[in-house]
Amino acid sequence: MAKKTPRKPQKAAARKPSPKTPAVASGRAASGRAVSPVLLALAGVIVVFAVALGARFIIGRDAPETETVVEREAPVIAPAAPIKAPPPPKVAEAPPQPPPVREAEPAPAPVPAPPPQVTEAPAPVPVPAPPPPPAMTPKPVVAMLPPPVAPLEPPKVAPGSPLWKKNALPFRAPPGKPAIAIVIDDMGVDRKRSNRAVSLPAPLTLAWLPYAHELPAQARAARAAGHELMLHLPMEPSGSADPGPQALRVSLDRGEILRRTKTALDSFDGYVGVNNHMGSRFTADSAAMAPVLGEIARRGLLWLDSRTTAKSAGLTIARELQMPFAGRDIFLDNEMTVSAVRGQLAKTEQVARKQGYAIAIGHPHDATIDALASWMPEVQKRGFVLVPVSAVVRAHHTGG
Repeated sequence: MAKKTPRKPQKAAARKPSPKTPAVASGRAASGRAVSPVLLALAGVIVVFAVALGARFIIGRDAPETETVVEREAPVIAPAAPIKAPPPPKVAEAPPQPPPVREAEPAPAPVPAPPPQVTEAPAPVPVPAPPPPPAMTPKPVVAMLPPPVAPLEPPKVAPGSPLWKKNALPFRAPPGKPAIAIVIDDMGVDRKRSNRAVSLPAPLTLAWLPYAHELPAQARAARAAGHELMLHLPMEPSGSADPGPQALRVSLDRGEILRRTKTALDSFDGYVGVNNHMGSRFTADSAAMAPVLGEIARRGLLWLDSRTTAKSAGLTIARELQMPFAGRDIFLDNEMTVSAVRGQLAKTEQVARKQGYAIAIGHPHDATIDALASWMPEVQKRGFVLVPVSAVVRAHHTGG
């Protein structure tokens, strides 16, 4: 028992600290009324503190976001600044400002100096000294073409020489070659075919109707092409064919015959003589023909009888008047085909070989022109020479 007694005081000692417990208990007990406001105050403080912390936390987050936004805007503005910087383009003007560029100008300055020298070089080049010489060269050649022909023709006779010699194409047939004169009648009315005839190689003898339009101009063009000219005088035929306006008819009196003859003779100039258009009835009448040939002879022209009739008095009267004359040998185109014309041309060659010359008469028909165009180069290769009518008259039938 004595042993258990001392243990109690240990328990009591162990519980000594419990006096706090009673204090707390007494506090709790005592604070039963006073603890509530304190706790409320503490709770209020805690709430305020929590609110403050929450506010600071919230503000702390907002502030960095705002700053971040500002920082983000700042970079946006930074690029805007370079965009606004148009000064850089103005700075592009700086290239002209650097003195080295201007100093480089003296180098180009000598470069322009050579260009003027280059300009002077082309100036002499355009001076076409070479072109004129070639141009001058053909001109002398052309100028030399007439001289070869001129020596063949004897010098022109004194002013008293007959008109047919003055208007004759300068030409003389080489000796020893048969000569052929091709005469184309009815020229001037059909302008297209007349022009085709003029385009044939010269020399031809072209006989122009006095009532053709623009006759002087047509005749001059033919003469310039190297052909000889004649007047194709309309005369009355035996049949009902129309010889054309102002034709010579046996029913006319001598005065009217002369008047119409003179009108026709004055229709153009530069021709060597006259031949008859149709006229088979008129040329057979000596009384009607006499005044016509008399006027032709008085003017110093030659007479070419077309021989449209075997009864023609033209050649007889021409001999009596002692005027230059000739007569047709062959008609080329009574049949108007190329083959027929070529056949007549072959006959012309035969006559020329036999008597030394031949006069063939054709018309400005397509067949005749086509046949002549192919025949004329060939016949000369066969040893013939093509001549104007005046050359035949000069060589064989000169009466004045």
